[in-house]
Amino acid sequence: MLDNNSLMIILAVISVVIWNVSFFYRSRYMLHMMQLEGYSNGNFFRWMKEFQYKVFSSKINVPVIASVILALITLITERKLLVPTNVIIWSLLTILSTNFKKENVKKDLVYTKRAQRLLASVYVVNVFILLVLVIIYSSLTTNFFENYAILLIIGTALYYFVPYTLCLANILVKPIEKAINMHFYDMARNKVKSFENLKIVGITGSYGKTSAKFITAKILEEKFNVLKTPESYNTPMGVSKVINNTLTDEYNAFVVEMGARKIGEIREMAELAGPKVGVITSIGPTHLDTFINIDNIMKTKYELIEALPPDGVAIFNYDNQYLRKLADKTFKEKILYGTENVELLDIYATNIEVSELGSTFILNDKEGNSIKCETKLLGEHNIGNLLAGACIGVALGLTFEEIARGIKKVEPVPHRLQLINPGTGVIIIDDAFNSNPVSSKAALDVISQFKEGRKIIITPGMVELGHEEEDANRQFGRYIADACDYVILVGKNRTKPIYEGIFEKDFNKENIFVVSSLNEATAVLQKIVRPKDVVLFENDLPDTYNE
Repeated sequence: MLDNNSLMIILAVISVVIWNVSFFYRSRYMLHMMQLEGYSNGNFFRWMKEFQYKVFSSKINVPVIASVILALITLITERKLLVPTNVIIWSLLTILSTNFKKENVKKDLVYTKRAQRLLASVYVVNVFILLVLVIIYSSLTTNFFENYAILLIIGTALYYFVPYTLCLANILVKPIEKAINMHFYDMARNKVKSFENLKIVGITGSYGKTSAKFITAKILEEKFNVLKTPESYNTPMGVSKVINNTLTDEYNAFVVEMGARKIGEIREMAELAGPKVGVITSIGPTHLDTFINIDNIMKTKYELIEALPPDGVAIFNYDNQYLRKLADKTFKEKILYGTENVELLDIYATNIEVSELGSTFILNDKEGNSIKCETKLLGEHNIGNLLAGACIGVALGLTFEEIARGIKKVEPVPHRLQLINPGTGVIIIDDAFNSNPVSSKAALDVISQFKEGRKIIITPGMVELGHEEEDANRQFGRYIADACDYVILVGKNRTKPIYEGIFEKDFNKENIFVVSSLNEATAVLQKIVRPKDVVLFENDLPDTYNE
């Protein structure tokens, strides 16, 4: 029969194993959220504040509080009898608090080398804290197991506060990550400089930059062998990876999308890629949670133009009120495009005809040249993105005939007003990649072009609009009420302003459905949809916004 000391050794080993398992699952979930937030502590803390009920859910709160109370009772009562019982109950409570179930997510945690380093650092930080406290504990007691409840409280606290030690570990590894990133950044910058004849185009904007990138690449393929940054690779590390791994001398044109969440990031990317042609597609209220105001967005986007060489070409969407100000103060060679005030423009579109199948328009320049263009892209707003690509083509020596051929070959960008006909008689418009006040209104304009069937929208609304977010979503709701027959809102808390905006328009309440997930939305859709209906999927938020 085991004596009390042997029993405690076995129970201590079991408790350590259980702590490690539970700690791993909690750390993995928090690491996933940190990865989705771009490894930014600031973004991660904002997520924690908004979704505190997920970070410290009742599933973890109740067992943790119960285990701490039990440990405290053990410490102030007859210890020898209660300590083994305490360890057993603590182990059961810790297992109960652990979320072993894998969440249904759109984007899984990717165990990149950076993620692996951060996860290892979290363990190092916590083990270090635990060892220090165990050493202090051991020096204050003559019987290691007599006050074992103290160690259980310490272990519980470390397990519970993983989100904060994750941020601490992220700070500690930051110098290492910075050094690694700088190594790959310098390697990419030196490599791209070695291609003397490479035509490099930089594209930025609050919205439209990804579409403009795909359009530009397709147009330039009429004359060049083109490499474009894939998907939404628009950060310094993403572009560095493309340059280091993919760019070779077989390409003679390189189209780079440049994104930013704070001042200085476009300059960093421009210094990396060294574009000779720079395009700003738009400026509007996106990422206001980090930019704070439009002036900071204007300053950041203009960093691309400032970084162009003296013989570079700056291209502006002159229809955008903010870009007009930037264009007017630019003294480098510039090309202005748009559909308004055409007498001021270098490249412009007229005779625009938009339908549910695409658009046609006349492409013009200020010298009087013109050509008819056809496109499969939906929505009048995409004419602006096509004009951006046309301007880049002109800057790099393409003829209007080559540009028109390229425009006709442009395919819809996945998840950006992509028309899908699944063969069921229902038309799907996939605009799920991202949403902002301009693109969401444009998507509703597109759905309004369809003459047959009912209009159904599925949306979680817009995010990252800072202090303007609530008003923008409420206005979005008003637009929805004017354009749609049925509404499925994803996220009960986040979509409240949209619901309020819809209701202001005396919309039929029975035609509004509020659900918690995209799966629930799809289930509702299947119940109400019928042939000839048009369904718009407008925006699809990252997993960090799951309610």
